[in-house]
Amino acid sequence: MLSQVHPLLNPCQVVNYPKQLGTILQDMTALSKYARLEATGLWRSAPDAQRREVIVSIGDATLVISDLRDQALAHWSLAALARSNPGIRPAIYHPDGDPSETLEIPDNEGEMIDAIETLRRVVERHRPRPGRLRFAGVLTSALVVAAVALFWLPGALQDHTLKVVPKVKRTSIGTSLLKKIERVSGGACTNARGRTALAKLGARLSSEPMVVLPAMTRPSLHLPGGLIVLNKTLFEDYESPDIAGGYILAEQTKRTVTDPLQHMLATISIRENFRLLTTGDVSDAALTRYAEHLMAEPSPEPPVDALLARFEKQRLHSTPYAQARDITGETVLPLIEGDPMNGKETDPLLSDADWLRLQNICGG
Repeated sequence: MLSQVHPLLNPCQVVNYPKQLGTILQDMTALSKYARLEATGLWRSAPDAQRREVIVSIGDATLVISDLRDQALAHWSLAALARSNPGIRPAIYHPDGDPSETLEIPDNEGEMIDAIETLRRVVERHRPRPGRLRFAGVLTSALVVAAVALFWLPGALQDHTLKVVPKVKRTSIGTSLLKKIERVSGGACTNARGRTALAKLGARLSSEPMVVLPAMTRPSLHLPGGLIVLNKTLFEDYESPDIAGGYILAEQTKRTVTDPLQHMLATISIRENFRLLTTGDVSDAALTRYAEHLMAEPSPEPPVDALLARFEKQRLHSTPYAQARDITGETVLPLIEGDPMNGKETDPLLSDADWLRLQNICGG
């Protein structure tokens, strides 16, 4: 039996899921033509109780079960309504989780059954999905772990490695890298008198050990352990040791800005970082790749202010070094204009005899 008595489903009075179900019911076009539905049915309050004929109506977010005198016997939440025989009529319903109390709606009350099923489908679509939430939680956790591994772990591993690698190991790595570079740049120049002159130049500029290569693809570079590598053209192509001295100061300045071992660790794989940390070694293949990278990488320039401070400390003109980098002076104007020894007398870096010996360091 159908009748239209009062407005359908007030969301403010929903028993379970009040806000959600209220929204659901407002959007239900399937039942919007009804103000109230009623039907007859058979209700059993317990398994051992007699079935009673009742009036079933859709109330405010509830299924209301009343006796024939309109006395309410039970209120079932529409959001917690289960069906024990899906697809079969007469339809048998019970409160979700309590199948002992049942309501049977006969086949001739098809419109009520259809309305209840429509409500149940709508509620089911909007019901929270714990499995989906768990999956979302697991996925989020996996993404967080991946982000940590991708963005935080490499930097943290690198920082820790830099702290624990001793000076002697840095020197060993630098020596190994030099051997890789020598494969393409030729062996280090070994003229005894030239090496003596090179040592004097290093002492004059407070430099750590230096080596000269005959065919390096860049003028200079510095390696882990403090080793500075110079191309022989810095001596053979210029008339003054000031240019080579400038490149030595430039490498010293770069080393204070970026630890050469840090640069290497940032370039090789994280696996090699871990290998160095745990075994104290870097694979031969990784050293070869990094040596090739150094030879192909454009040489970065040091900060101008820090470099000029070194020129001033060593009482060396910066202009010859700047002009060797760019003969036009356009890209090195701050080094020329900021020359700390401009207009001042300076002592030569080397005697003429030592300079001649140094120019011949690769001459045999």
